[in-house]
Amino acid sequence: MHRYRSHTCADLRASNVGERARLSGWVHRVRDHGGLLFIDLRDHYGITQVVADPDSPAFASAEAVRAEWVIRVDGKVVSRSEDTVNPNLPTGAVEVFLDELEVLSTAAELPMPVFGEQEYPEETRLTYRFLDLRRERLHRNIMLRGEIISRIRELMRGQGFQEFQTPILTASSPEGARDFLVPSRLHPGKFYALPQAPQQFKQLIMVAGFDRYFQIAPCFRDEDARADRSPGEFYQLDIEMSFVEQEDVFQAVEPVLRQLFEEFADGKPVTQVFPRIPYAEAMRKYGSDKPDLRNPIEMQPVTEHFAGSGFKVFAGMIEADPKVEVWAIPAPGGGSRAFCDRMNSWAQGEGQPGLGYIFWREGEDGGAGPIAKNIGVERAQAIREQMGLTVGDACFFAAGRPEKFAAFAGLARTRIGEELELIDTDRFDFCWIVDYPMFEWDEEEERVDFSHNPFSMPQGGLEALEGRDPLEVLAYQYDIVCNGVELSSGAIRNHRPEIMEKAFAIAGYERAVLEEKFGGMLNALTYGAPPHGGIAPGIDRIVMLLAGEENLREVTLFPMNQRAEDLMMGAPSEVSARQLRELNIRIIPAEQD
Repeated sequence: MHRYRSHTCADLRASNVGERARLSGWVHRVRDHGGLLFIDLRDHYGITQVVADPDSPAFASAEAVRAEWVIRVDGKVVSRSEDTVNPNLPTGAVEVFLDELEVLSTAAELPMPVFGEQEYPEETRLTYRFLDLRRERLHRNIMLRGEIISRIRELMRGQGFQEFQTPILTASSPEGARDFLVPSRLHPGKFYALPQAPQQFKQLIMVAGFDRYFQIAPCFRDEDARADRSPGEFYQLDIEMSFVEQEDVFQAVEPVLRQLFEEFADGKPVTQVFPRIPYAEAMRKYGSDKPDLRNPIEMQPVTEHFAGSGFKVFAGMIEADPKVEVWAIPAPGGGSRAFCDRMNSWAQGEGQPGLGYIFWREGEDGGAGPIAKNIGVERAQAIREQMGLTVGDACFFAAGRPEKFAAFAGLARTRIGEELELIDTDRFDFCWIVDYPMFEWDEEEERVDFSHNPFSMPQGGLEALEGRDPLEVLAYQYDIVCNGVELSSGAIRNHRPEIMEKAFAIAGYERAVLEEKFGGMLNALTYGAPPHGGIAPGIDRIVMLLAGEENLREVTLFPMNQRAEDLMMGAPSEVSARQLRELNIRIIPAEQD
């Protein structure tokens, strides 16, 4: 018999009754039932119940074991009595009657129990992540992650993609988030950067003549943590294709994601044909370029119903500024003053002066609420008909320049959907967001800047860049969104150097800066580059959705905390003076306030 086990803790069934078995694992739980000791023994695969009575030669050893000790047990497989069968365990019909026990490792007093799924402070969970990972839910999530990544690789190869690895040490670039910098020992005063994404390398792979590339790529960004973004590092399914237009990318990627979600969604419906929604439309209907389409609420402009009305707040704004609009956010089933007042209070908590509303009750064609009284029955009725509302419903309003209030309106839409339980949480709704603006106005810098990916092809090419207002130029850029979570950004790339030069010039980059920061890419494009494009769905976010989690920490093996610290390994850490001398680095203490 093997030194440690003849079976795993998930193997034994009724067919093994009468056999001798050897198991090794962690003591999940110990229960004393009046002289009978029950040990739930756990390993990577599952749990088996071990039982000892006072006649067992190993009874004294069994009495000594504690939670999370690592032990080996030998014994006979026996059937459980009918009233003790556990249908929730694959091994629940049998138990091992103990006759030998060896302690392989003891465990100190636990800072957090492994048994159960109680919540503990983030600091405790991350400091003792190796214990946290023993918990069933987290262990299951990490195994799911591995299975999803394996299946992604199979699906990508089935689409004709080849997996290549790109460098981890590269040059710093000015776009995107902050770089993590790595000092060079051989080149004093110079630094490598960890890649924010393999963007330039994957484009160069296409220039080099390869046709379909993918990689489960590590990416590094020195930015603040969020629930849907890990600090420091994350992984993405990096994809690039040659000789393609936007629709070709969609046709290659959409079946992979659809099949992946269908296989791991536990029977939940998955969108079969992903709708294409222009960015401008998404912002007007949903107040977000990451719309959760499970929420049926769609906003509409109702400016005409307030222009010249008795509701002077909105009417005055419309008269003073032709760019002002009023948007209506319908709330089916929200037709009560209590709900409307609650939403108004929520808006004030978001830093808004309030959230105007109308709600409709039986016998009130003009609706109820201050706005209804000020605009009159005819206008209120016109809003109700336009929005398709009825008795028992409500409608909320946001006004101003859309670029100023759209994000808040989108939050209100989400809040209403959640409060009224309009969102179908048992499905996965995908969409493409397309036609992003190539440029945007940077209020802080007071200049035009790239709004998305600087390497994207503008719609209309060089003619559009030379002949149109930059803020009106659209790009072949697209995002893929699922249940309100942005899974990926992508684009058809700019493969012509003269277009790249013009685009960067519009964004304020001089030719010298372009050559310094992106010289490798610019040089490559002068030697014959194919039209190409790609996308990069986030692995962590895909797993988070399929695992039903709301935080990436729950699907990542060893995450950092919100301050980008690894509490378990003590990173970031100080280094020795010798190491600093070798790197020609001197630490300058930060100035104290």
